[in-house]
Amino acid sequence: MLQGVHPAIVTIFDERLGVDHDAVAAEVDRLIEGGVQGLVACGTMGEANSLSAGERRDVIVTAVSAASGRVPVCAGVSAPTAELAGGYARDAAAAGVSSLMTLPPLLYGADRRELTEYLRTIASATDLPMMLYNNPEATGVDLSPELLAALAAKVPQLAAIKETSGDVRRIADLLARCPDTDILVGGDDWALEGAAAGAAGWISGVAVVLPAECVRLWELACAGELAEARELYARLLPLAHLDMTPKLVQYFKGALDAFGLAGGPCRPPRLSLGADDRAILDAAVAAAAPARA
Repeated sequence: MLQGVHPAIVTIFDERLGVDHDAVAAEVDRLIEGGVQGLVACGTMGEANSLSAGERRDVIVTAVSAASGRVPVCAGVSAPTAELAGGYARDAAAAGVSSLMTLPPLLYGADRRELTEYLRTIASATDLPMMLYNNPEATGVDLSPELLAALAAKVPQLAAIKETSGDVRRIADLLARCPDTDILVGGDDWALEGAAAGAAGWISGVAVVLPAECVRLWELACAGELAEARELYARLLPLAHLDMTPKLVQYFKGALDAFGLAGGPCRPPRLSLGADDRAILDAAVAAAAPARA
């Protein structure tokens, strides 16, 4: 379902913090020209929780239209309730996405029975395949490989898992437990390790900024060209580390601006980076600059 490098696109806002659909469409086109294999819209990087339901729908329509069938688009539908997520899913399906992505229920630590029902309810909203996103740092809920395997067995539409615990050992474990499910790296600073372990793909923040370089890294790693992969990875790693922080959106929008691309402002509660965070970003951008294709 999801092979290769899939940037989690940012939602670009104008000076009044309205969605700039022309800029989003241009972003999609730039990323596809960079060689990515797919896109994820309205995820954490897309500031989905800062968008209204109508805005989410319109961003996905823009992304699908701009992609124009060249690559698949996956839509984030995470929400506090399955009913709300199901509504997002129906809107995304109507827009023409290829798949859906969801975290566990937001703001509530669902148990196994509740999580199964939550996923089944979302799945019933459309016939699209789904990706379950394990991000314990963001949700406070860690989905173990054993639990993920059980969920994949009980929810037939669950076709992929985005693993973002930061424990690369889980990739091999999940591959063994879920042989019919695509396992994807969800954290930029263990992409090389995840590829070496056999992950099907990588959902990336760095790829929003440097798509061709991330595609090259993934291809090198999957081909076993590790010496060249390590050299490129070392350049990207300071920027990749910023993916696993609460300010990832500010950091990557700032990196886009630093490279002369469209990043722009974030919606509150996110504010612009302070001096210390700006210095961290500047150093990461300087490290990555020589790697640009």
